[in-house]
Amino acid sequence: MKVEGRCHCGAIAYEAEVEPGTVGICHCIDCQRLSGGAFRANVPAPAEHFRILRGEPRRYLKVADSGARRIHAFCGDCGSPVYSCAEENPRSYSLRLGALDQGHELGRPARQIWTRRRFPWMPPLDGVPEVDGQP
Repeated sequence: MKVEGRCHCGAIAYEAEVEPGTVGICHCIDCQRLSGGAFRANVPAPAEHFRILRGEPRRYLKVADSGARRIHAFCGDCGSPVYSCAEENPRSYSLRLGALDQGHELGRPARQIWTRRRFPWMPPLDGVPEVDGQP
């Protein structure tokens, strides 16, 4: 499915091809801090089907406790998160669901990870598989 996305101010716009039904939710502390929310919802897009149409995102290199290195791209003007990907030769991009025009059409999340970090006031999602850490 073709999706279009943009930052809040419109300085960055992009398009991609994604598979409906592949939305993931991450409850880890890094995703909470990087999103400013209780979790982050993403959909994967193969690199060969992801294209920036307008603007140049700022990039932040996040190094996890495991040593994994990921680029987190965001708008330098409004701060909206745009995507994350591997530092070198990304095979896919993790697009932020809330920035996509078609986000509501992608279906329920397929999985949740780091659920042990889920806020206690947030109930589990019925029928959505959970993993307590990183799969």
